[in-house]
Amino acid sequence: MRSKDLVVLIGVIGIVLMMVLPMPIWLLDVLLIVNISLALLIILVSMNTQNALEFSIFPSLLLITTLFRLALNVSTTRNILTHADAGEVVRTFGEFVAGGNIVVGFVVFLILVLVQFIVITKGSERVAEVAARFTLDAMPGKQMSIDADLNAGLINEHQAKERREMIAREADFYGAMDGASKFVKGDAIAGIIMLIINIVGGLIIGMAMKGKSIGEAAEVYSILTIGDGLVSQIPALLISTAAGIIVTRAASDGNLAHDLTGQLLNYPKLLYIVAGTITAIGIFTPIHLTTTLPLAALLAFAAYRMQQIHNRKQEAEVQMEEEQQIEEVRSPESVISLLQVDPIEFEFGYGLIPLADTQQGGDLLDRIILIRRQCALELGIVVPVIRIRDNIQLKPNEYVIKIKGNTVARGELLLNHYLAMSPGFDDEAVTGIDTTEPAFGLPALWIDEATKERAELSGYTVVDPPSVVATHLTEVIKKHAHELLGRQETKALIDNVRESYPALVDELIPNVLSIGDVQKVLVKLLREKISVRDMVTILETLADYGTYSKDTDILTEYVRQALSRQITQQFVPGSEPLRVITVGPQLEKKIAESIQQSDQGSYVSLDPSSTQMIFQRLTEQASKLIQSGQQPVVLTSPTIRMYLRQLLERTMQEIPVLSYSELEPNVEIQSVGVVNI
Repeated sequence: MRSKDLVVLIGVIGIVLMMVLPMPIWLLDVLLIVNISLALLIILVSMNTQNALEFSIFPSLLLITTLFRLALNVSTTRNILTHADAGEVVRTFGEFVAGGNIVVGFVVFLILVLVQFIVITKGSERVAEVAARFTLDAMPGKQMSIDADLNAGLINEHQAKERREMIAREADFYGAMDGASKFVKGDAIAGIIMLIINIVGGLIIGMAMKGKSIGEAAEVYSILTIGDGLVSQIPALLISTAAGIIVTRAASDGNLAHDLTGQLLNYPKLLYIVAGTITAIGIFTPIHLTTTLPLAALLAFAAYRMQQIHNRKQEAEVQMEEEQQIEEVRSPESVISLLQVDPIEFEFGYGLIPLADTQQGGDLLDRIILIRRQCALELGIVVPVIRIRDNIQLKPNEYVIKIKGNTVARGELLLNHYLAMSPGFDDEAVTGIDTTEPAFGLPALWIDEATKERAELSGYTVVDPPSVVATHLTEVIKKHAHELLGRQETKALIDNVRESYPALVDELIPNVLSIGDVQKVLVKLLREKISVRDMVTILETLADYGTYSKDTDILTEYVRQALSRQITQQFVPGSEPLRVITVGPQLEKKIAESIQQSDQGSYVSLDPSSTQMIFQRLTEQASKLIQSGQQPVVLTSPTIRMYLRQLLERTMQEIPVLSYSELEPNVEIQSVGVVNI
């Protein structure tokens, strides 16, 4: 057994022996001083702990100190009744602390007992009981949180074990404190009973055995009894206060003194209010200013000093933050953050700030939310977050739209005007600033509020600046949707299908096609403005034909044929016939004969003169439809559709190319032109 263990063991045995064996007066004085010192040490330790578990021995220590005080009470009671003397410590507390007055000493003793029993001990007991109950109720949730962090890799097995042990120790501590608080309550009751026993027993012994009068016996034994009660209850009060501090102490980064000064005095301006209130009490009440003014001045000076310290602290924090930013810029790792490219950016000049400022009535952020929802419904993809920022390098009324850091569109707005687009004939009364509608490139006018009503009556299409921006941004996203769909975005779409159709996804990926192959097919569809919202049909088709061919161009054609109903509804205007430009047999034959095979797939190889002639003939036919206000559509056979699309990719990307297999059988087709060579 180690020496520390031996000392504790002997101390506990000695406490028990004190209740049985008589104690010398000098040793009793020493032990009473030790009791007071131990109580002071316990309350100081409790004030300097950051959380309750740092003083986890407190419940056991509370029992030992209570037993120690009771043993001292028994020893002092024995000496008082036997020798009418309990040492200098007890006599000093009885005569000096109580002022030599029996009534005063008795009242002070009762006050100490009531404060300890009713206020501190009762409150500590209730707090410990509630804390123990809540700690036990929260244990399953805390355990699940630890398991979740462990499974996510945020902590290792050793850290998880430490956290579990900490939770178990916390529950054990508050449970032990709930029971240990009963010791303090019993100690207070025992103090009152011993006081009564000492006074009654002292009067009986003094009068019956020692022949003293009732006044002499009462004076001797009452002073000693009250001194004994005070010297016992003061340490008990200190330890009860320590128990209250422990159970009401929330975990923090500092001790009690640090938290008190940091939180209670963290608002210097409130001290000025307190100082003013104290001064007003001295002025408007019988209390003189000589009493209140010094305290008010002290509070005001303390508030002034704390305000200075607070300001210096803020300046130091700002300076430290600036130094950290400078160090981050100088560090090699700071360049990595510059490599991140936003998928979509919307930058505008300072004159267009009201568009995005909600305090100035701007609703651009709300419109962008609607745009993302609209694109999800129409295109079937999740548009990335659109980064909005002002750019002082732009003109005040200018804005640009960037895709992956590159400018793809720009425009200018006049916030106090409206954009008016002509219905085909101009009204001379409608005047404004000539411009071009940014989304579709139509000629338009910027008109003021006074001209708006006239323009609407004349058939002009009048829109406000936020709607112009929203329309332009929507069309840009639709046009470049294929650039926004990468492998990670494709995986997210596939995972969404997996929730409802796990068998389909498991069969296709990765056994038949990879995520990259699926992404290429989706990109080809989006490039031609075909929605990929029907992912189930797309994946079903890829699973059916992916075993026969890995060529994504061919797989895209199969998918387009599977989406024939969707394509038909997209291009056929209701019940009206579909007016198309058909490809002549000679051109189809020439394209079919010009198909070349390579390691990257098949492509069409035509001589420049034939290519130029195709562009010229197709432009002539498309112009006729555009002039009549119709969307030009090219219709060809399924075998050469994708090759013809390759020819028109760069110069006529806006003209859709369809095959007969992509249209429903009940669609009425009307050929308005033939392209041939």
